[in-house]
Amino acid sequence: MKAQDVRALSDDQLQDELLKLKKEQFNLRFQQATGQLENTARFQKLRRDIARIKTDQRRRAIETQGS
Repeated sequence: MKAQDVRALSDDQLQDELLKLKKEQFNLRFQQATGQLENTARFQKLRRDIARIKTDQRRRAIETQGS
C-alpha cells in the first residue's frame, strides 16, 4: 500500500484497513510461533502499512484541530 493510496481512503475505510492489517499481523505471529510462517518479509510490510495509516490518521486529526 502506497501513501497516496492511504490518502485516497476515507476515515472509516482507514479504520477498517487498520483493523484488517492488525488481525493479519496477529495471525502471522501465531504462524511464526508454530513454525508455519513461510514469508517472514510480510511482517515488515505490515508494520509499514500500519504506520502509514496511523500517520495519515494523525495528519487528518491535526488538520481538523487547526481548522
